[in-house]
Amino acid sequence: MDNYNLVEALVSHMSDITKEQLLLYAQMANLVNVILQWPEINIKEIAENFSKFACNAHTICDSELRPLGTGLYPVISIINHSCLPNSVLVFEGRSASVRAVQHVPKGSEVLISYIETAGSTMTRQKALKEQYLFNCTCPRCSKLLVLKGQYDDIRESAILEGYRCKNEKCDGFLLRTTDGKGFQCQQCGLVREKEEIKKTATEIKSLSEEEASKLSSAGYYQEAISIYKMIEKLQTKLYHPFSINLMRTREKILKSLMELEHWSEALAYCKLTIPVYQSAYPAIHPLLGLQYYTCGKLEWYLGETEEAVKSLTKAVDILRITHGTNTHFVTELLMKLEEARAEASYKSSSKE
Repeated sequence: MDNYNLVEALVSHMSDITKEQLLLYAQMANLVNVILQWPEINIKEIAENFSKFACNAHTICDSELRPLGTGLYPVISIINHSCLPNSVLVFEGRSASVRAVQHVPKGSEVLISYIETAGSTMTRQKALKEQYLFNCTCPRCSKLLVLKGQYDDIRESAILEGYRCKNEKCDGFLLRTTDGKGFQCQQCGLVREKEEIKKTATEIKSLSEEEASKLSSAGYYQEAISIYKMIEKLQTKLYHPFSINLMRTREKILKSLMELEHWSEALAYCKLTIPVYQSAYPAIHPLLGLQYYTCGKLEWYLGETEEAVKSLTKAVDILRITHGTNTHFVTELLMKLEEARAEASYKSSSKE
């Protein structure tokens, strides 16, 4: 209660939400009133607090960014969003920390990202509007970008969310043709017909990703992998090799393989995702660091000690910045790296 005045100051966006959402908050507030039965309770204030929570709260994650719950941190809620953030929000238990991932000059604004930044400007704008009820005007989203910036954004969107070239050896990105009947590769010029793309997309939809997710949640990992691999096969034909959709399917396969302790195949899938992480995220990003960490652990377990040292070193270089060197998680990671280095040195001297 000592900082409730900070909660009062947060924006509720009550005038921007839909009638359905407004009704839901009113019903929730009324339920609170029925439970508490306080004589001077303010139902409108409670409804506003539910709305404040929805557009100001943060997902509390563990050190490996697995979601644990949701919390309202009034001071952190004041920090603005950018799709090119200079800081990240991380948690240790219930404690939240904002850590700079690059030099922030004196007088500059501290900025974090409220959403997953890997995606096109349209995808990011949609997510921010739906969840946080604002239009982003950060440099990455701004329509005032110079022509080169616009081209880079179009290229990035076409790679992350677009289609692959008909020529399997070509890694060019595709843009819609002027007649709207297909998509042309910007590298080799080959055109993919719209109908052919639609057919493959329909085939992917017919395979139930929801069913695979349910199987995985229920512990039927092998059955889930079978469905995900069929989806992956079609996505490989449809999407650019650095597609976010393809990467996420491979991540799901990776997690299920690790549950089944199929370490060699899990490592192969982990290595497939890393180039996409490198393309989709900045050089200092917790998700990239964690993927190097997973790769390093798998390599070490499989006896690929020298490769493990390389991967764990890359993980440390990122995660000591994003998580801080004093956290339990990074301390353990540094110990793992030292053990892997000692083992690699022993193996090297034994060969000599």
